[in-house]
Amino acid sequence: MPSPHDSYVRVRGAREHNLQGVDVDIPRDVLAVFTGVSGSGKSSLAFGTIYAEAQRRYFESVAPYARRLIHQVGAPKVGEITGLPPAVSLQQRRSAPTSRSSVGTVTNLSNSLRMLFSRAGDYPEGAERLDSDAFSPNTAAGACPECHGLGQVHRTTEESLVPDPSLSIREGAIAAWPGAWQGKNLRDILDTLGYDVDRPWRELPAEERAWILFTDEQPVVTVHPVRDAERIQRPYQGTYMSAQRYVMKTFSDTKSATLRAKAERFLTSAPCPVCGGSRLRPEALAVTFAGRNIAELAALPLAELARMPHGTTEAARILTKDLRSRIAPVVELGLGYLGLDRATPTLSAGELQRLRLATQLRSGLFGVVYVLDEPSAGLHPADTEALLTVLERLKSAGNSVFVVEHHLDVVRGADWLVDVGPLAGEHGGRVLHSGPVAELAAVEESATARFLFDRSPAPVREVRSPHGKLKIGPATRHNLRGVTAEFPLGVFTAVTGVSGSGKSTLIGEVTEDLAGVGRLVSVDQKPIGRTPRSNLATYTGLFDVVRRVFAATDEARRRGYGVGRFSFNVAGGRCETCQGEGFVSVELLFLPSTYAPCPDCAGARYNPETLEVTYRGRNIAQVLDLTVEGAARFFARTDTPAVARSLSTLLDVGLGYLRLGQPATELSGGEAQRIKLASELQRVRRGHTFYLLDEPTAGLHPADVEVLMRQLHGLVDAGHTVVVVEHDMTVVAGADWVIDLGPGGGDAGGRIVAAGPPCEVARAQGSTTAPYLARALAPAP
Repeated sequence: MPSPHDSYVRVRGAREHNLQGVDVDIPRDVLAVFTGVSGSGKSSLAFGTIYAEAQRRYFESVAPYARRLIHQVGAPKVGEITGLPPAVSLQQRRSAPTSRSSVGTVTNLSNSLRMLFSRAGDYPEGAERLDSDAFSPNTAAGACPECHGLGQVHRTTEESLVPDPSLSIREGAIAAWPGAWQGKNLRDILDTLGYDVDRPWRELPAEERAWILFTDEQPVVTVHPVRDAERIQRPYQGTYMSAQRYVMKTFSDTKSATLRAKAERFLTSAPCPVCGGSRLRPEALAVTFAGRNIAELAALPLAELARMPHGTTEAARILTKDLRSRIAPVVELGLGYLGLDRATPTLSAGELQRLRLATQLRSGLFGVVYVLDEPSAGLHPADTEALLTVLERLKSAGNSVFVVEHHLDVVRGADWLVDVGPLAGEHGGRVLHSGPVAELAAVEESATARFLFDRSPAPVREVRSPHGKLKIGPATRHNLRGVTAEFPLGVFTAVTGVSGSGKSTLIGEVTEDLAGVGRLVSVDQKPIGRTPRSNLATYTGLFDVVRRVFAATDEARRRGYGVGRFSFNVAGGRCETCQGEGFVSVELLFLPSTYAPCPDCAGARYNPETLEVTYRGRNIAQVLDLTVEGAARFFARTDTPAVARSLSTLLDVGLGYLRLGQPATELSGGEAQRIKLASELQRVRRGHTFYLLDEPTAGLHPADVEVLMRQLHGLVDAGHTVVVVEHDMTVVAGADWVIDLGPGGGDAGGRIVAAGPPCEVARAQGSTTAPYLARALAPAP
């Protein structure tokens, strides 16, 4: 029986996901790193078991009503965990934050700055002192009344609504109007109202053009449409809606992302004329500190904000000292180039996680387990040392730090290593090693050991010759200032630089209409869906083929079941309790909602009658539960080439361990990106394709990086162009061409420091990347 003050977290019989009854002891008060190939079970152990059990125990201590809700979510599949303290999880959230969320709100630094202005700001003579809420654009007390605290106003112009004024209204001059019959109705209504719909737009009187586009009037008239020879059209009552009114109504009301995006094309965004983009009321902007208002200070890079003077009063000194101490860990983690007003949707997942990590350093928690999900994601090698310092500080404060990680420098800096494997899915789920890092060298089965201890130089690969160049720029956006770049065509190019140096901004300048691009395929790490309804099979199109296979069975034909019966997205064959999601959303009141298996179908998604139809001994829910690898074996002897091709490409990018029906909510950003890549690879390609990938190795074990690189280099060998934004120096060392941005982030970056083959960039003076690339090209013995 372990003592109550056990210095180990002891896990017994963990069976979550693919874990095979795992028993493991991990010491407390250390930096412990969990490693293993993608899908080996390391996240299932760290997050799905250890953190989930700590969370369940916390919930058990709260109100009975909350406990009842928690029981719906379920407990992790584990025999017993002892010696487990309270836990804090810092995962890479994949959901897109709102436009009102910013660096200041994520880190709580905005609260400190608002308090400083409220208590120690310089107010105009006779002005009342304002509460801190009055300095927030997210409150009614502080938001500018014109733009409602957004800082931008969306407007239409004649140029945006009528791009070609040589056309007549009947010929479609008003491009912003809907197509098909609705647009024809609006043209017929204008005709009935007496406007000339056959005259070129530019020849219409200015007052008529203004009324047609911008009026808020909605006259109702009886329209007698011109008869088509084939059909009789009766008169109808038509209501006129101006082009501006239609666009604004669609933009604000539609639930369709496609319609909203179309409406957005006809809108121009401009800084709010009342607040000038500052998002605040005039009363708040009239208050200053150190000669600047709060919007001006929020726009400064954090590194510069930290150098703000202390002020003259005691309150000012106390509040500025607190603000500086909160900024320090953010700057230490390499994020000093960010401003408080930087919107979080513009940040990478790695930047967001490091902001939350910096906030935890100020929390003062003691005796907890921090469970972190790849904190090095999106980090340049130069920033990894700072990350290790921060993790060490969390540990020194009396906490345990458990990190799921692939970055070998972080692994080498660990006190304890838990290696899970040996492979992915059903071929993993075992702890191969739990102990000091150096002892992993003796574990032959470990895929991690090969990369951790092999210091031989990277194999020399002959640099390819380009068949042309793509010139972009001069680009001026974010921190790029008139940057011109050349991407060689037909080769593998890596774009490097520290976080915030402008890499993603630069590749964002590549568009399909540039000469030499051909077909453009951009593969990012955004989720393939935001609910469990979206999954690997639906995204790749694989599910359509599988449903046709089931609908063609004798039993389905006998019952009259069509293809739709086997879809969990429509009524008929699905379970109506969860409406085919397999999960029900559990609202936790004081916490974010979560998903629990459906109480009726237990996650199968279908009703019992649909599940009675089988194909080669399995029903459709059982087929969805197969891994990609298992499905490849299952369909191997069938005449379904479309299924075989789709499964083959998923295997080629190293996703054999994922289940066909695995919900999008369970996938990492790297997995989502590789699913998108596989969907693209299974298409028959004609002509030159330009592939853009933003950090394709994020979240990948070095063994999986090898698999992915084989695919990407294969695309180049087939005559295509591949450009990757990358921090992994082994990938950069194997590129044909490197474009290095920097030398720093934010205002200290935004220019091309070096460009050329890897061996040349590795010798570049003033490049932050060069010494790390040189080490990858010729590692130390």
